Amino acid sequence: MSGVDDWIPRLENGGEPNYVKLWFKLGVVRESDISSKIYQDLDVTTMLPQKQAEEAIVSNSSEGADHEAKELGAEENKEDENSSFFNVKNFLWHGGSVWDAWFSCASNQVAQVLLTLPYSFSQLGLLSGILLQLFYGFVGSWTAYLISVLYVEYRSRKERENVNFKNHVIQWFEVLDGLLGPYWKALGLAFNCTFLLFGSVIQLIACASNIYYINDNLDKRTWTYIFGACCATTVFIPSFHNYRIWSFLGLGMTTYTAWYLTIAAAVHGQVEGVTHSAPQKMVLYFTGATNILYTFGGHAVTVEIMHAMWKPQKFKYIYLYATLYVFTLTIPSASMVYWAFGDELLNHSNAFSLLPKNAWRDAAVILMLIHQFITFGFACTPLYFVWEKVIGMHDTRSICWRALARLPVVIPIWFLAIIFPFFGPINSAVGALLVSFTVYIIPSMAHMLTYRTASARQVISISYLTLTTCSCTIMHSTVCGVARCNYLDLVGVSGSLW
Repeated sequence: MSGVDDWIPRLENGGEPNYVKLWFKLGVVRESDISSKIYQDLDVTTMLPQKQAEEAIVSNSSEGADHEAKELGAEENKEDENSSFFNVKNFLWHGGSVWDAWFSCASNQVAQVLLTLPYSFSQLGLLSGILLQLFYGFVGSWTAYLISVLYVEYRSRKERENVNFKNHVIQWFEVLDGLLGPYWKALGLAFNCTFLLFGSVIQLIACASNIYYINDNLDKRTWTYIFGACCATTVFIPSFHNYRIWSFLGLGMTTYTAWYLTIAAAVHGQVEGVTHSAPQKMVLYFTGATNILYTFGGHAVTVEIMHAMWKPQKFKYIYLYATLYVFTLTIPSASMVYWAFGDELLNHSNAFSLLPKNAWRDAAVILMLIHQFITFGFACTPLYFVWEKVIGMHDTRSICWRALARLPVVIPIWFLAIIFPFFGPINSAVGALLVSFTVYIIPSMAHMLTYRTASARQVISISYLTLTTCSCTIMHSTVCGVARCNYLDLVGVSGSLW
């Protein structure tokens, strides 16, 4: 304490308070050790570091979740919620944990594309198919990490400006706008919205294509009418907070389907005279590659999933863990179906068409239909948010009014799905034209430009060094409400110590 004793007299005489500020935040100096005047001069009540801003994100997310519960007419007193956290409402409707985010990412990554990957393997060959899955998956996980860093950076800045996100969902184009300006906002908005639009169209087309293997009494276009009406009910799901049970069930459904494909192909065995001649043509090779690119292109909803978390700063590695699980579904199923049917898959883009009709296949078809309803909601919800912000309905608390306002988004998607009766080539086109920019190019360029200067990188390194040292004290001050640290002051002190 000798160092502190030396500096306190200097503080009494109007000296530099930065060192004592740091000591106070580290717990070396207590409030009882200094006079009330010095305590006021330290101005600890106006200091907010990045880590504490992230904790503020948590509280705001929780408050926003409470508002969503009120919108749905849930009238529970606070004591009941605290005493029985795992009640029905929380279990089925109110998500925001790390596990919820993991289920959302994994469920959103692998959907109808699971049935077209064997077709891609017949274009690429077995080795290229596996290697490209690994390559796109890991690079996609890295860019998802970059997106999470940019989101935390953007939100930390806004929190320091006292911006309230209680009734506002942050989206990727807003992150780009806040960090890089309006031109990047327009770029992100154009690519993300177009990608999500066609992703939603693909899900409707896939529903009609799959149900046809169970009931061919109606043509595919009629089934598209029916499933379009069913998927329109997603307008009543407020946000990604409310996909908890759906994400869990969706991943279970795709897990069943993937292992059904693997086991059914192994039991069926290789067809007579099977050949594995891929790759044959350069055009087919890159067509298959873009379909695999589309498989790991769920980044258009990454920011919305992060915003739905209680602690968004914990998202950084969730997408990687989700991708590792997805590998256990896509690689065995696509490899085994390609082993069994070989080049015959070139004429069958949907793996269901080659497997024998039985109860197991019908169950897989039904589960995929339900999962496509969930994936449709995942793809459409960000579009709902954009449209709500355009017409000024995003802050509306009434679920019915918001659902009514969202219908103009569903109708054109429904119309496009009726026009296009196939989804395999659309997957490849979307992968080539949209996913490459949405998933890889734009996030990487945005991160490089945001931290292109040495000063920006230095602030990041210093702040993380200081926040690591101060984490326990900051957490304590957050809970007790005793002191809040100014981010720039904290960086300045740590920089001088550095």
